[in-house]
This record gives sequence, structure tokens and C-alpha cells, in this order.
Amino acid sequence: MNRIDKKPLADLGYGFVTANYLQKDSNEYLYRNKNITQADYRQLSAREISIMEANLNEAENWKDIWVKDGFNPYLVKNCRFFGLIRIGILESCYLEFKNLRMPVGLYNSTIISSDFGDNVAIDRVNLLSHFQIGNEVMILQVNELATTPTAKFGNGIVKDGEEERIRIWLELGNENGGRKVIPFIGMRPADAYLWTQDRDDKALQEGYFNLTQQEFSTHRGYYGQIGDRTVIKNTGIIKDVNMGSDTYIKGANKLKNLTIISYPHASTQIGEGCEIVNGIIHEGCRIFYGVKAVRFILAAHSQLKYGARLINSFLGSNSTISCCEVLNALIFPAHEQHHNNSFLCAAMIQGQSNMAAGATLGSNHNSRGADGELQAGRGFWPGLSVALKHNSKFAAFNLISKGNYPAEIHNPIPFSLLGNDDESGGLLIIAGYWFQYNMYAIARNAWKFAARDQRVEKNMLLEFDYLAPDTVSEMLKARDLFCQWVGDALEKDSQAGKAWLENPTNAQNNLAVWATGIENSKRKTRVAKIHRAYQIFGDLLQYHAAKEWVATCQRNPNQKPIELLNKTLANATAIQTWDNLGGQLIPSGAVADMKNKIKSGNIKAWSEVHEFYEKQAVLYPDQKFENALNGLLKVNPNAIENIPAWLNKAVETSRFLTEGIEKSRAKDYQDPFRLAMFGNAQELEAVIGDLDDNEFIQQSKVNQQVFEEKIKSLA
Repeated sequence: MNRIDKKPLADLGYGFVTANYLQKDSNEYLYRNKNITQADYRQLSAREISIMEANLNEAENWKDIWVKDGFNPYLVKNCRFFGLIRIGILESCYLEFKNLRMPVGLYNSTIISSDFGDNVAIDRVNLLSHFQIGNEVMILQVNELATTPTAKFGNGIVKDGEEERIRIWLELGNENGGRKVIPFIGMRPADAYLWTQDRDDKALQEGYFNLTQQEFSTHRGYYGQIGDRTVIKNTGIIKDVNMGSDTYIKGANKLKNLTIISYPHASTQIGEGCEIVNGIIHEGCRIFYGVKAVRFILAAHSQLKYGARLINSFLGSNSTISCCEVLNALIFPAHEQHHNNSFLCAAMIQGQSNMAAGATLGSNHNSRGADGELQAGRGFWPGLSVALKHNSKFAAFNLISKGNYPAEIHNPIPFSLLGNDDESGGLLIIAGYWFQYNMYAIARNAWKFAARDQRVEKNMLLEFDYLAPDTVSEMLKARDLFCQWVGDALEKDSQAGKAWLENPTNAQNNLAVWATGIENSKRKTRVAKIHRAYQIFGDLLQYHAAKEWVATCQRNPNQKPIELLNKTLANATAIQTWDNLGGQLIPSGAVADMKNKIKSGNIKAWSEVHEFYEKQAVLYPDQKFENALNGLLKVNPNAIENIPAWLNKAVETSRFLTEGIEKSRAKDYQDPFRLAMFGNAQELEAVIGDLDDNEFIQQSKVNQQVFEEKIKSLA
């Protein structure tokens, strides 16, 4: 049993930085109350002390209680005060938030070395220690609200006199900690991604560590912060927590070592039964109903709900996790996982993703230790009851059908559906699946993610379009692989495969094509619809280039389209490889240059890395057009010599995509099994809506017509 030391009550305030410290320029707090100076306060008068004592208040030393003019001693009842206390204006009024009404004042609480803004309402706080509380804050029924001398507020800091072993790390992407990073306030998914990579580059890894060390002071004794208009009620323990303005906490069990960022226009809320430890929660987040989160970062406007467990993970913005378990994961923005029995472990998911019920990703390790990984590009959708092995890697927009996959998979083909092939007993890839069978879903999701981006501060340029530099590179690689695999099937070389794929008479040919290097097993991998996918990928690359030309002309209305085209062609010398940094696509060469600057010490703070993202965001539209033109010339080397033919193909593809959106959605109205749920077609339309009234489909048609008109202006 630990010995309990006796110490003088006066020592309770020892070692803490007082409110005056906040006047210094420090990165320690994102949120500060109005600067507090001693001149704003005065000591209590003898009459005020007598009123306070008559109201059953006690103080270790009444001289340590300072108040503003406008303080009403009648509004402080049955409280005990220790250490230096500052109290703002208290007026005879009440505060109201939703159904909670509280009279202004301090009631039935034990308060140690804390500062209060104007018109606060504090009642039944068993211990309130070392906090600076803003204006119009409501706190009701809290067991413990305290800040310790070594408070870190969720950051991976080691304070003076502490051992390195107590530092908080996030073990992202790998259970054995081989890709761990140090969390800090304002950390973006791109920062975490960069740090988890290049683990063999010791100089770069040391650079990331040094950047993080520069972010915060190692001094002890910072007060916790509670921003203006924050409401806290019926909560157990809040220890070492900073929270911004308009935070709302109700019924939480335990909140410890956290920063909760919140703004009036993007408030953060934490609800019943939550136990949240060692984390950073950015603005606009919602955490409710029995959530357990330990060692984590939530980016802006993300949600944890209904018993979700998030451990050693980074969740990108505009994401939702509920009812399930996520461990050691780095997840980029726009991720959905809301089924009770899904499991995600040791994974890097690059956003725009959705995990169905029963999906277990990462529960199966194929090595002797828990060091396997899973990596997936944008638009990763594992279906119902999918079980995948470590190590597996997937290109962008891979859909995986229900089933157990017994071996590791590395699928470089984007926009494909993977499943177990009952006919051959092996793996099946339907290449170009989305554009042939479910165009509505992929187009609507690109629109949906952009429309639902709630970020107030859009500090990363997130790419939501399914046609972008990452998928351009993957489609080009896929076409080369198609040529190789078809050549193998013909028992000839890849040139023979290319000739077969480019011959339109082979469209209906049922040539059996087998892929190599996809699955780590003796099973065969069959590629279906390969001829159609080859054609679609080529058409998409031509359409994408025309679309980006239109966009470039819109950005530069005073320049002639042909001049913009020729100018871009002059700079388009080679296909660029791109990195997906937390949802923002950046040329790999630019990223490499930035890394070298970190190693050399030319970049000295994470804020400079963030400036790099912002500068790249400005360059991105022109670079995207350049990349699109490179893709065009790969599939149609004569496009520039015959611009009308290229643009006609782009218009044809645009019509194909728009028609595909409507046709794939129309299947839901024509399915006899779905119609069986209703008495007639009219009832079906009453329940799921009229196809002709579908807003997204109608807008797609308008966009297609606008695109055609703009294409005519280019010719």
C-alpha cells in the first residue's frame, strides 16, 4: 500500500504557472482566456468576507481570494477555497443551455488555486483544482476537475525531471510500434503519414522528433483551460484537460490527459459513459455513448459513437466510427465504420472508405509476431464478413465481396471488385467494376464526400474525385499489366496482349486471363472483363485530360485555351509519381525535397511543413492538368495532333458515365425481388423516391451538358 504524505495546504499551489504566464508568447495553449492581470482584481473587503462566511464558505486565507469589481459575495455559498483564487463578475442571473438552467455563482464546491471568468455557474464540484475557467461557463456535479503539475494535455511531452519511458506515442499502422509517432496539437494525417514512412532513414526520423520537441515547453506547472460558454455536467473525472470555448461534456466517466479543441462555430461534444485518455480531439467532434479511446487523435468533425473502441490510432476528418474496434490504425479523411462486429487493426486506410459489418481486417497475422500490416488506397470498401490476411495492399477504389481470403493479397488494379471464384476455386478480379456495374455509387460518393466536408479550417486540400493523379498512375500501370497477362494467356509477349486488347472484335471474346503476383497462394487469380476495363481506363484518361483542360480555362479566362494547352504540354515531360499525404495529393519529388529540408535543418517547425502543404495546394490544379495530359499521351500519343477526335472521345465518355449513373440506380427500381416488398411500382416510388426526381442524377445530367458546351468552346 502506498504511503500518503502529509503536506501543508499552502503547498497545493506550488509549482503551478499562474494566470499571468498566459501573457507570454507560448504555443502551450491554443485557447487563452482574456489576459488576466493582477490590476483587474482586488482583495475582498471585510464586509464581503463576512457575507462569504455567513454563506458557509471557508478559505485557507481570505487574502488569497481576489475579485473583480462587480463581484457579488451573496452568489458564493458553501465553498472551500485553498491557494490563490481569482473570481470575475458575478451577477444575479442564471445561465441556460438546452434544458439546463443554473444560477450564476459558486456553490457547494472545493476549489484550489483556480481562476474564474465573468458570470460562471459552478455547483457541486467535489474538487476543482488549478484551472482557468472562461466566461459564462456552467459546471454541475463533477467529482474531480483537476490539473497536475506535469499535465501534458495529450501531447507526447516529457516534462522536466520525468523519464523518457513515460512519453506518449501513437503506434500507428503496426502493432509492434515500429511506426510509432509522437502526438501533438494540430497534428494532421499527413504529418502522421510522413513520420510512419522511411523508418530506415534515421536522420529523417530524428528530424521529425526534433520538430515535435520544438512545439512545447518542458516546464512543469501549466493550468488547465476551460473556454468560454463551456458546459460540463454529471461527469466523474476530468484531469489534465484543456478545452476550448463552447465545449459540451455530459455524463462522461473519465477524461484524462486531453486537449479538446472547440470553437463557437465548431463545438466539440462528449457524452454519456465515455472513458477517454491520452488524446487530442479537434474541433467539431462528437463522442457519445460508452466510447473507449486511448492514445489517439481525432481530426476535425469526426465522430465516435455507441461503444466504439479507438486505441493507438489517428482518425481523419469527417469520419465516423461506432460500435466497433479500431487499433493501431492511420485513417485518412472520410472513413465510415459503424457496425458492431467490424474490426480494423494495423492498417493504413487512405480515406473515402467504408467497412461493412463483420469485416475483420488485421486479425490474421502470417508471421511469427504481431507485426503485419494492411495498406489500402482511396475508396477502400471491404464488404460483409470479409476476412483479410496481413500483409495485404490494395489500389484505389477496391471493393471486396463477402468471404474469407486465406492468403495475402496485393492488388494493383484500381476500380476493381475482388471475390472468391467458385468456378476456379481461386481469386477473381472484375476489372473496372464500378464503371460497368455501379457508376451511381462511385460518382455519388465523390460528390458526397465533398458536400459533407464540414471543416471550418480547410488546412489540407483533400482530393475526392475518383479521377486524380493517384488513379491516373494506377490505371496506366493496370493497362500495362493487362497487356502482360493477356500476352501470357496467348502464349506470346505483352505486345501481342496489347494488340488483342486494342482490337474491338475481341470485346466478346471469353479468353481466360490469369494474373500473377496478386495472391500469396497456390490458387489462381482470374481477371474478368479485362478487355472492357482496358478500353474504359483508356477512355477515362482521355476524358480526365479534357476535363482538366476545361477547368484550367475556367481558372484562366483571359488566356486562349490552345495557349494554355501548349504551355502545359511544354512542362509535361514525364508522368509524375504522387504521394497521398493524408488525403492531399502531392508530387513525390516535392515531398522528397521537403524531407531533405527537414534532415538538413532548413525546416525547423511543423508549421513550416504545414506551409509546404498549403503551397502545394496552390500548385495542385496546374500540376493535376499536367499529369492528366501525360496520361492522355500515354494512351493516345496523337491526341494533340488531332484535338477534335480527342475531345469527341471525351464527350462520348462523359455521356457513358452519366448514362451509367442513371442505369445503375435504375436497377433498384427494376429488380423484381425488390418490387416484391411493395404492392406496386407506385408504392415503391413512394418509399424510395421517384427515379426521375433523384437530385444527384439530375445534377449529373446538367453537369454533362455543361461539360459538352465547354468542350465546344475549346475546339
